[in-house]
Amino acid sequence: MKNGVNEIREKFLSFFESKGCLRLGSFSLVPKNDASLLLINSGMAPMKKWFTGAEVPPRRRVTTCQKCIRTPDIECVGKTARHGTFFEMLGNFSFGDYFKHEAINWGWEFLTKVMEIPEDKLWITVYEEDDEARDIWINEVGVNPERVIKLGKADNFWEHGTGPCGPCSEIHVDRGEQYSCGPDCKMGCDCDRFMEVWNLVFTQFDKDEDGNYNRLANPNIDTGMGLERLAAVMQGVDNLFEVDTVRNIMNHISKIAGVSYKQNEKVDVSLRVITDHIRSTVMMVSDGVIPSNEGRGYVLRRLLRRAARHGKLLNVKGEFLYQVADTVIDESAQGYPELAEKREYIKKIIRIEEERFAKTIDNGLAILNEYVEEMKKNSETVLSGDKAFKLNDTYGFPIDLTVEICEEAGLGVDRDGYDKELKVQKETARNARKDGSSWEDNDGFKFEGTEATEFVGYTDLTADSEIIALSSNGEEADGIGEGENGVIVVKKSPFYAEMGGQAGDIGSIVKDGAEAKVIDTKKNASGVYMHIVEVTKGSFTKGDNVTLTICKKNRTAIGRNHSATHILHKALKETLGDHVAQAGSEVNAKHLRFDFSHFEAMTRDELKKVEARVNEMVLEALPINVQELPIDEAKKLGAEAQFGEKYGDVVRVVKMGDYSIEFCGGTHLTNTAEIGLFKLISESGVAAGTRRIEAVTGAGVLNYIKEKDALIEKTAVSLKANNVNEIDMKAEQLASELRDTKKKLEALNAKMAGSKLDDVLKNKVEIGGVTVVCGQVDGLSGGDLRTLGDNLKDKMDCGIAVLASVADGKIAFLATATKEAVAKKVHAGMVIKEITAIAGGSGGGEPDMAQGGGKDEAKIAEALSKVQAIIEAQIG
Repeated sequence: MKNGVNEIREKFLSFFESKGCLRLGSFSLVPKNDASLLLINSGMAPMKKWFTGAEVPPRRRVTTCQKCIRTPDIECVGKTARHGTFFEMLGNFSFGDYFKHEAINWGWEFLTKVMEIPEDKLWITVYEEDDEARDIWINEVGVNPERVIKLGKADNFWEHGTGPCGPCSEIHVDRGEQYSCGPDCKMGCDCDRFMEVWNLVFTQFDKDEDGNYNRLANPNIDTGMGLERLAAVMQGVDNLFEVDTVRNIMNHISKIAGVSYKQNEKVDVSLRVITDHIRSTVMMVSDGVIPSNEGRGYVLRRLLRRAARHGKLLNVKGEFLYQVADTVIDESAQGYPELAEKREYIKKIIRIEEERFAKTIDNGLAILNEYVEEMKKNSETVLSGDKAFKLNDTYGFPIDLTVEICEEAGLGVDRDGYDKELKVQKETARNARKDGSSWEDNDGFKFEGTEATEFVGYTDLTADSEIIALSSNGEEADGIGEGENGVIVVKKSPFYAEMGGQAGDIGSIVKDGAEAKVIDTKKNASGVYMHIVEVTKGSFTKGDNVTLTICKKNRTAIGRNHSATHILHKALKETLGDHVAQAGSEVNAKHLRFDFSHFEAMTRDELKKVEARVNEMVLEALPINVQELPIDEAKKLGAEAQFGEKYGDVVRVVKMGDYSIEFCGGTHLTNTAEIGLFKLISESGVAAGTRRIEAVTGAGVLNYIKEKDALIEKTAVSLKANNVNEIDMKAEQLASELRDTKKKLEALNAKMAGSKLDDVLKNKVEIGGVTVVCGQVDGLSGGDLRTLGDNLKDKMDCGIAVLASVADGKIAFLATATKEAVAKKVHAGMVIKEITAIAGGSGGGEPDMAQGGGKDEAKIAEALSKVQAIIEAQIG
């Protein structure tokens, strides 16, 4: 299509390449090493490090088309055609190279020569004090002075707190009187006639703490032009939802829903919501974001579920967003080829989240609708916080959807009350976790005000130090003696205290005539290392000089498991994708546990691949190097900080060859070969979107093999195999014998059921043209009871069979009715509901088939005796 989105993108990037700019692909929506941003929301955001001088750009002139997501106005998306969460930002940038003259002249050239927008359609705004920019527009470019408008700081000056800032100049397109707000319409109106398409920011000042604007020695250029906005102008359409690529996505949704755009306002709102949100969703998933309940994962989940809910408003049945994702990918792959490469992965993530939401939305909507009707009946206007919380906590219904649906009904939600309930729940959960595993929860004395311990355990396994505090039985003590348990605090210690998922060290503390066994090491919030000890000889008092020695064997075993988690993390990313992120870990001398973000259970092949990859890196004998570096330098090496984590100016970086590099404060080996072997024991789910791997290394693998060998030998004996190599043959032989026995047993049961069939039929009665058969037939399993019921039903033209059976101590009831009996208002489900209650149980089902159970065997006869009366009441 002429002036289509993909064509305009290519024209822009090619134009600025001709001006010496380096064309870069879009950066990921997930910010790299920038904890201040949840998602990339502008063209310059990923380049902060180049604008600030923290890093050197690959070239001083750059051009990009950047994927961006902004969600502050998410509630407005759909309600208007102006708002959207996803957009593409065209930009050209200078890092101390070209400045205003080039930026202004090239901007005009691109719009008037390349895009061929008539000059008399363009209007310019400049900062009221920026005479330089105004002069360039008028005297160099040749714009009519009447079309160059001066505006104040609020409109044409870019700054964000202190630091680099500067004036800006905006280019507007006059779209014609059809978009006018009236006879007084002019530049600056809030209508759609004068549309801003391009903002040129001249970063020429550095604002200091005192509010002074100091000239930068090397000013920068940062421009941004919304691709969809320019496309709307060039295609002559009203808004971003009508440009070619976006409209094609909407057309796909319309086809699935059987509706048309501009059919009615409610339909249009839903179509715009789904269209926008599926664009954002596809792009976020492609960049490694997966749905979760926090951070950017929550943004994705909210977008997906909001879109799914609007699908239900359009009466779309089942999951459909993953189908629309195909069109998003097809329309955008020219600019972002990675979308096509990740097509199946993107669709899979979306489909899984749709399926999860489908399980909760129907129940939640039903409950919320009841609340809304009740409020309207009682003339209430605000949904209480406890009800909103119940919807979220019990039915998994997002608070955002609750607010949105209530607003649509003209009602509010008590968010303060909701937040209060949520806080109570979190505190309750936090208290529930205090199960004695934390030293500070278990001991009354916390060593507040005690001098922080100097940790020397990264380099030393032993240290001489002085005891500065002790405690026993939760109270401060002057000393502890033989046979007593307590805590010893020293000035300097080689013992690693439990933190970051790594177990505390064990070992010994000794002095002349006294010995203590260190069974664990903890640390309080003030950095005091608490050595939990059992005194085995002599006594210890404050001021004693002691020697502390950690157990090297235990520390090494912990190191094996800890170093293995780093390799495991990288292997998981390689196998499953970049969305994998550590969600928790536990490493001790016996095993490792690693929690990570992933959307489904790993397959057997994936587990084998990960295990093989970890062992491959172990056998590569990669050197493990540990460095303490300034955080910026650490990031340059590729060590990434996870979103939400807080780090100091200096961080500890653990690097394993060229394979893995992570921020880490734990203890490690010196070479991956010291891990020995890695064996993956289990993979399981611990929460929605979080998986857990448990594994062993080194001696743990040997113990695992010993246990499996013992199990195999025991199995061989049980199967009467001559040796372990015959186990599979013996197992198959036994399975075959069991299959034959089962067939014979089923045949015998069928024969017995046949004989019992005649016995039960002897007791049949006729009630209003319906044959009623009741009986107790013990010893039948659930399946056999259903078979007997079906056989009885086949022998009746219009009837119902009601049976009871006691097998293995369990009481089962079954009722099955013919179609003709159901037509006479016989309801098997209601029959079972009433008779099981008599036997102390419960049950129910459909009119033609129902099952239930009982608890009181003595009441079975009484329950069956009521059947005739129940049938009489049903058929009248």
